[in-house]
Amino acid sequence: MSEEYIVAQAKLHENDDVRPELPPADFDFLVYSLRLQTEMSLGLLPFNGQTKPDFETARHHIDLLAMLQAKTRGNLTDEEQRSLDLSLMELRFRFVQVKDSLPKA
Repeated sequence: MSEEYIVAQAKLHENDDVRPELPPADFDFLVYSLRLQTEMSLGLLPFNGQTKPDFETARHHIDLLAMLQAKTRGNLTDEEQRSLDLSLMELRFRFVQVKDSLPKA
């Protein structure tokens, strides 16, 4: 390895302890994480310059949220249930909206 590479790697790790604190591992954050992944897959949130929709991945994330909804029914607070229900409803709507906005091949 070159000395430049070693110096560059050291600089990358200099600020590792400045990293922000991770959010609590709770149900709301799980729903939020899956929601963001779905929105990125739909191209609604650009990630690394990528805005092209990946419908297969977006559908997978929506299906994960739907499975979570079915498996947790009756075990969530009203707020958690509302957050999950609204997220699923909006993501399903956006999925159709993005798919319909693309030119037909």
